[in-house]
Amino acid sequence: MSNSIDNISKAKRARQIIFGSLLLLLSILLFVSFTSFFYNWKIDQTTVLSITDRSVEASNLLKKLGAIISDFFLYNLFGISSYIISYLLLKTGIIMFLGRNSGGIFNDWLWGFYYINWFSILFGFFYDYNPILGGIIGFEISSFMIDYIGNIGLIGVLIFTGIFFLVFHWKLTPELILNKFSSKRIDKTTNEESSIDFKISDSDDVNLSKSNDLIYESSLTESKVNEIEIEENDKVSLKINELKEEEKIENISQELVKKMGIYDPKLDLSSFRFPSIEILKDYGDGGITINEEELEINKNRIVETLKNYKIEIAQIKANIGPTVTLYEIVPAAGIRISKIKNLEDDIALSLAALGIRIIAPIPGKGTIGIEVPNQNPSIVSIRSVLSSQKFHKAQMELPIAIGKTISNETFVVDLTKMPHLLMAGATGQGKSVGLNVVLSSLLYKKHPGEVKFILVDPKKVELNIYKKIENHYLAKLPDSEEAIITDNTKVINTLNSLCIEMDNRYELLKNANCRNLKEYNLKFVNRKLNPNEGHTYLPYIVLVIDEFADLIMTAGKEVETPIARLAQLARAIGIHLIIATQRPSVNVITGVIKANFPARIAFRVTSKIDSRTILDSGGADQLIGRGDMLYTQGNDLIRVQCAFVDTPEVEKVTDYIGNQTGFKSAHLLPEFKGEEAKITDINPDERDELFREAAEVIVTSQQGSASLLQRKLKLGYNRAGRIIDQMEAAGVVGPFEGSKPRQVLIQDLTSLDKILNDGII
Repeated sequence: MSNSIDNISKAKRARQIIFGSLLLLLSILLFVSFTSFFYNWKIDQTTVLSITDRSVEASNLLKKLGAIISDFFLYNLFGISSYIISYLLLKTGIIMFLGRNSGGIFNDWLWGFYYINWFSILFGFFYDYNPILGGIIGFEISSFMIDYIGNIGLIGVLIFTGIFFLVFHWKLTPELILNKFSSKRIDKTTNEESSIDFKISDSDDVNLSKSNDLIYESSLTESKVNEIEIEENDKVSLKINELKEEEKIENISQELVKKMGIYDPKLDLSSFRFPSIEILKDYGDGGITINEEELEINKNRIVETLKNYKIEIAQIKANIGPTVTLYEIVPAAGIRISKIKNLEDDIALSLAALGIRIIAPIPGKGTIGIEVPNQNPSIVSIRSVLSSQKFHKAQMELPIAIGKTISNETFVVDLTKMPHLLMAGATGQGKSVGLNVVLSSLLYKKHPGEVKFILVDPKKVELNIYKKIENHYLAKLPDSEEAIITDNTKVINTLNSLCIEMDNRYELLKNANCRNLKEYNLKFVNRKLNPNEGHTYLPYIVLVIDEFADLIMTAGKEVETPIARLAQLARAIGIHLIIATQRPSVNVITGVIKANFPARIAFRVTSKIDSRTILDSGGADQLIGRGDMLYTQGNDLIRVQCAFVDTPEVEKVTDYIGNQTGFKSAHLLPEFKGEEAKITDINPDERDELFREAAEVIVTSQQGSASLLQRKLKLGYNRAGRIIDQMEAAGVVGPFEGSKPRQVLIQDLTSLDKILNDGII
C-alpha cells in the first residue's frame, strides 16, 4: 500500500516539474517577444497581416509567432502591463518546479489581472504618443470614462483604486508609512501601564510610610519631611519612566522581529561563499610518524644522564608531537627539582639535540617535562588545522587556529579574549607565516560583514597579497588610494583615525546602555536600537602591523601613543591589535606595550634577553625554528608548532574571495586631520544648509563633536565632520584636540543669534 502511495506521489511530483518547466519557458518566451516587439512593433504590424507568406520576415526575436503574440497582447489588449502575465507565469512555474506550497497562487493571479487593467487604463492616456503603452483596451476604457466623467474624474477613480490595492494587497496604512520616518509609535499598552502605575503607587505608599516613621522617630522638622517625600516621589517616577521605556522598546523590537526577522549583517553580501578547504595544499592526514627506536634511545639516554648525577627516576613516559616529543619523568622521593633543572645542558649534550627545554614542574601535574625535538618532524599544514573539528565547531567570536601542541591537538584561541597579540622572533623563524595563519583563520570563519582588517606593512611586500580582498575585508582612510598601508605618515593618521572610531563606538555603546560590542550587536540584531539615532551594526576591526620596530624607529611616540591608547581601551568595542616584530628589544617592545599585550607568541630568538623581553621568561632561545613557538596569555607557556601556509596558498584564498562580488569600496574609517591641516575661512554661501541648526545644537550642549551632530540631526559622519570644520572656520568651535570634544567658543543661543543675524560670522 505504501509503495503505491509513493508511486502516486512521485508521479504527481514529476507532473509538477514538467508543468513548472513549461510555464518557466513560456514566461521567458513572452518576455523576450514583448521586449523585442516594443522596439519593432511598427515594422512587425505588417508582418502580422502576412502570416501565410513565408517570404516575409519578422523583426521580432521569436519571428512571426513572437510578433503575432506580442501584437495581440501589447497592441490589441493591455499594452506594456501585459508583462505582468509573464511575471505571473514565472512565479507559478517556480512554485511548481520547486514543489512549494501553491495555496496563494490563485490570489496572485486575481491581483495580477487587477494590476493589468489598472495600468492599462492609466497608460491609455498616452495612446497617441505610443499605442502599445496602454493597448486598445486601455485606450477604449479610458476614452469611455473621460466621455462621462472627464479627465479629473478618471484621475480620481485611478487614485481611489490605487489606494484600494495599497491598503488591501500591500497592507499599507498611514500609520505604517509614518513609522518609517519616525521612531515614535502609538502606545497600545495603556492597561498594562496603568497596572504598573498601580503597583508602583503601592510601593510608593510603603516607602513614604517608612520615611514618615523614620522622621517621627528622629524628630525631624516638617520641612525635612517634605524634602524626603519629594525625593522618594522623584525616585519612583524615574523608575516608572524607565519601566515604560524598556517595555515600549521591547514591544517595538518584538513587532519588528516578527515582521522583518532579526537583522542579518551578512545580508549585504548574501551571495558570499567562504573559500573551500580543498584549495589549500594537502600534506597528508596531519598525523605523526612514531619512531619507536628513537623514543627508546632518548629515554635511555635521559635516564642514564640523570643516574650519572645520582638522580633516580621512578617513571618516564613520552607524548609525541609533530616536531617535539615531551618526556615526562617522575623523580624518586627526595630528589630536588632544581637539581634536574640545572642539568639542561648536560641532557642536551647526551641527546645531541638542539632546543632541549626542561619544564620543572609541569603546571597541574606532579611531573617534570623534557622537550626533545624529533629527528624527522612532521609538517603541520594550515589545511589540517582549519579542517579540524575543534576549529570548525569553535564557539568563539574571532577564532584563530595557530597550529598543534606537543600532544598533537589543534590549538585554537579567541582573539577577543586575548584581547591583543604580540608576535616576535628572529628573522626567518616563522613570524610572517604566523601572521598569514592568523589572517587565513579569520577569512575561513568570519563573513566580510563581521570583521575588517587594517593592514600595516612597512616592508611593502609581506601583506600585499591581501590587496585583492580590499572591497570585502579591508578598511582604510577615506582619502587613501591603497588599502595596504606602507607609508609611515599614513600609519600615524590611520592610528589616530582608529582612536576616533573607538571614541565614536564608545558613544554608541553608552547611548545603547551596553558594556561591550557583543551586547551592542546583539541588541541591534534584535532590532532594539534605532538606526535613525546613528546606531548601526559594528564589525570587529583587527589592526595588523607586520614590522613594528621600523615604525618605532621612524615615528616613535607618534605611533606608540595611539597604539597604547587603543590597547588599553579598544577591547570592549571590538578593535583588536596584532603587532609583529623581528627585533624584540626593550626600546621597541616597551613597558607600556607589554602591559597591554598579555597574549604573546615567541618564535626562536638568539638570546635569553630577547626571550625575557617577549615572554618575561626564558625558553624562546631554545626553540628549533621553522614555526616552533611558545604561546602565553599571561600565565603558562604552551609550546606549539605553528601551522604552515605558503604564499601561493594565500593567493588562492584571496583570489577566490576577490573574484566574488564585494562591497562598493573598502570599509572607510573616520577622517583624521593632523595638526598641519589648517581650516581656512569658508564662504558663508558655501555653508551646509543645516549650519545654523547644527550651531544651535553645539552651543546648547556646549560640546563640539561630530558624533553629537550625528545623533541630534541624524547625519552621516562625513557631513557632520564638514559642518564642524565650517564652525571652526566661523569661530563657533575651537581647533581639533584629538579624542577630546572641541571647545565651544560661543556661550549661549542669544550670542549666537546676534552674531549670525549681524553677519559677523
